[in-house]
Amino acid sequence: MMAGRLDRGDGTQLAWEKQEGRGPTIVFLPGFRSDMTGDKATGLAAFAAARGQAMLRFDYSGHGASDGDFLDGTIGIWAADALAAIDQLSTGDLVLVGSSMGGWIALLTAIARPERVKALVGIAAAPDFTQLLMWDSMAPAERLKLIQDGVLHIPSRYDDPTPITRRLIDDGRNHLVLPHPIPFAGQVRLLHGQADPDVPWELALRIAERITSQDVRITLVKDGDHRLSRPQDLALLYRTVGALLDQNGP
Repeated sequence: MMAGRLDRGDGTQLAWEKQEGRGPTIVFLPGFRSDMTGDKATGLAAFAAARGQAMLRFDYSGHGASDGDFLDGTIGIWAADALAAIDQLSTGDLVLVGSSMGGWIALLTAIARPERVKALVGIAAAPDFTQLLMWDSMAPAERLKLIQDGVLHIPSRYDDPTPITRRLIDDGRNHLVLPHPIPFAGQVRLLHGQADPDVPWELALRIAERITSQDVRITLVKDGDHRLSRPQDLALLYRTVGALLDQNGP
């Protein structure tokens, strides 16, 4: 296992960990306010190590051990972080695994690097969430406060109240993927809990409808929550990723 810090080009250092091994390289893309030390990321790293598989994980700016202020972050910035890490820290074919917001980042990465991304796994993937799940669900008074103050704090069941910035909402509109076909021809596997209180499982159906690949499969976990990090959920993730690695490996 190797670890280090990557200058993304403006002095901001992104924390990363990777292990060498056979390709394709697994790349884990964390969720909103999450990082590379969560159960899914570390479990997948152990799974990859046991297989002798290459894997890369990292923290977006403003997340985990990386530099930066979370409040300065946007979808565009975090997607650029992902491309910087992938371009400078990995080679060859990739299998992207994106959790929640990471599913949106994975789709943007697949669009930007179609020659490298062979497969994509979404775990409660949440593309366009800044519009669909934040802005569209806000009351008029909340929208007004966000516009006037530049930030709105909303309750979170996982942590302290979540600060939502106007910058995040405005920038998110520049990166929406669901209004039009999503140009990706690789394999897509979408895992989603039907007891997810944060991201409706029906969103997986919209992703499947929009993506141009014909090899798209959805697995719904009836009692699964948003995190899908119970032992049985992780076992499903490993089976799913392992099958894609076997199909795309040497």
